Amino acid sequence: MIKVVFFATPKIALKSLDYLVKSTKIEVLAIVTQPDKPTGRGHKVLPPPVKEYAIEHNIPFFQPDSIKKDLEIQEKLKQLEPDFFVTFAFGQILSKEVLAIPKYATINLHASLLPLYRGANPIQRAIINGDKKTGICTMVTEEGLDCGGICLKDEIEITENMNYEELFELIAQKAPELIELTLLNIKSGAVKLTTQCHEKATYAHKLKKEDAQIDWNKSAREIHNLVRGLYKAPSAHCFFKGKTIKIMETRVADDEVPKGFLGEAGEITRVCKEGIEVATLKGILLITKVKPEGKGEMFARDWVNGAKISIGDGFK
Repeated sequence: MIKVVFFATPKIALKSLDYLVKSTKIEVLAIVTQPDKPTGRGHKVLPPPVKEYAIEHNIPFFQPDSIKKDLEIQEKLKQLEPDFFVTFAFGQILSKEVLAIPKYATINLHASLLPLYRGANPIQRAIINGDKKTGICTMVTEEGLDCGGICLKDEIEITENMNYEELFELIAQKAPELIELTLLNIKSGAVKLTTQCHEKATYAHKLKKEDAQIDWNKSAREIHNLVRGLYKAPSAHCFFKGKTIKIMETRVADDEVPKGFLGEAGEITRVCKEGIEVATLKGILLITKVKPEGKGEMFARDWVNGAKISIGDGFK
């Protein structure tokens, strides 16, 4: 039986945690997660999803403000005598003192094909950049940002209209078996680590609020990628008649129409049963779902009926 301490925080890690807890080959000794934090508009303090799982399944858990500085928790982890630490979107950097605790190694599941997209937002960045594929990797954690040797990886196709939520779910489904296989193979000596090519590293920097605002002076393809990359996390937005509107779903109606041919960037050029067509720097974007300020998500054609939209109106 392989003894593991699982470090994670958000929902994406739950399937992997549950898989390891139910595995006949793995024993999850404890869980380490982030402290409870204010969430949503009301800023209500809520526990991380991984903590809720720990409570429900009577698994010991720790919530350090900083695992690097919390010597008391470090000592408790040493007393557990784990074979491995497993990290999956934990949200804190582990120090060399923490990494030295497990018998074999600390294994991290990262949601990209390293060395691409090291850092905080690899799923969103891959879609926003229009990549055709991404994947997941298990790696031996070293000091530094996602720079350790690769154990195993699994490629995932990103289809033209796949959004963040859909890719998130695919990664969550594929991760558990890859983690278990990595642990088993490292203990048996079957894994040969692949050194990352650091010169080819790219970084998925943390998303900022301004990253979510649509710039209509970009191409239809670029805006489409932004919309699906930020789907509900936090959603791409723009402004219409002075009010914020979130653009929830789009399609590229035309890749080639140049700016000014049918309308200026951001101008509504056509309303149809599928939604609203909008001119961009290059191409026409079809908006199919929106979330107007103060309202729920709806089909764009339904929004049109109540918003008094005319051809030539513009998004800002």
